[in-house]
Amino acid sequence: MKNMTLQVEGMSCQHCVNSIEGALKSIGVSGKVDLNSNTVEITYNEDNTTLDQIKETIEEQGYDVM
Repeated sequence: MKNMTLQVEGMSCQHCVNSIEGALKSIGVSGKVDLNSNTVEITYNEDNTTLDQIKETIEEQGYDVM
């Protein structure tokens, strides 16, 4: 398992948190959004999911991964 923190722009409310965390969960990634720091802490299995897939999943929700 790999842990990483991503900087994500455009998050502002609980809906944003639910949207991102739900989308990540649907691809087998554990994610925790921190609105104060505009970050998402992720834990994922590199054998099942790539970092590019994770970024794409977040961006599909309407947010920008820096």
